[in-house]
Amino acid sequence: MPAAPLRPLETLHAFAGGEAVPLPPRLARLYGELRLPRRSPRPYVYSNFVSSLDGVVSLNIAGHASGGDISGFSATDRMVMGVLRALADAIVIGTGTLAAAHSQLWTAGAIFPPLARDYAKLRSALGLAPAPFHVVVSGSGRVDLALPIFASGAVPVMIVTTAAGAARIAKRRIPAGLIVRVARGRPGGKLTPRAILAAVRRVCDARRILVEGGPTLLGDFYAARLVDEQFLTLASQFVGRTQGDARMSLAMGELFAPGHGRWGALRDIRRSGDLLFLRYAFTRSARGTPR
Repeated sequence: MPAAPLRPLETLHAFAGGEAVPLPPRLARLYGELRLPRRSPRPYVYSNFVSSLDGVVSLNIAGHASGGDISGFSATDRMVMGVLRALADAIVIGTGTLAAAHSQLWTAGAIFPPLARDYAKLRSALGLAPAPFHVVVSGSGRVDLALPIFASGAVPVMIVTTAAGAARIAKRRIPAGLIVRVARGRPGGKLTPRAILAAVRRVCDARRILVEGGPTLLGDFYAARLVDEQFLTLASQFVGRTQGDARMSLAMGELFAPGHGRWGALRDIRRSGDLLFLRYAFTRSARGTPR
């Protein structure tokens, strides 16, 4: 499907509570009004993905593992990704996501350069640093420290890992500015989401934390009931799956239903052509959904 031109989103239903985000004029024209929950002592944790109609967020094939293959390389989807990154104090990614986009930086301007100045104005209006704090989660510590996210010095970055992972990293030449923090893990070296957030909060005063995954890391956050809101772009294609293939859905590695399904409250519906931009709120309690 050819990429559609960038046009303002059509707002079909919008969240009316919380606080209005001071979007610069061009972003306000393209996105519409954006309101977020009022700030509280604990961080607001949100996620953003694009999914096919049949629930696939990544083809998980070399050269075709990003969301672009799902969205049809939509400029509007990338514009929205930029807005959500521009709001974040910190962005959390796993090593699978890092491997799929190894040359990237997780900044608003990097995902949609035509609006880089507008995203920068938004961060300035919110009193945020020029770039969000980049948090790479790796229990094993097996990461390529020569990647731009670590070696460029362009963004503040931290690796959250286990004691064994930190020991492995310490044996290598660590780029200037890279922070390595040890967090509590489960047996087998899998880090807990609460420990990840605690490690982030010890290093920076992150009030808004964007989890860009991948799906296994996001599944862990849902299992721990730590996701406040899910932004989801629904693309109009079926991509298909076969038994046992490697294609990935939004949250992997955990089973919730029956009995423990994570039910969200629909807050936003916006449209751009055949793409729907949805937003769901989740409660951190085991009781019901937010209102």
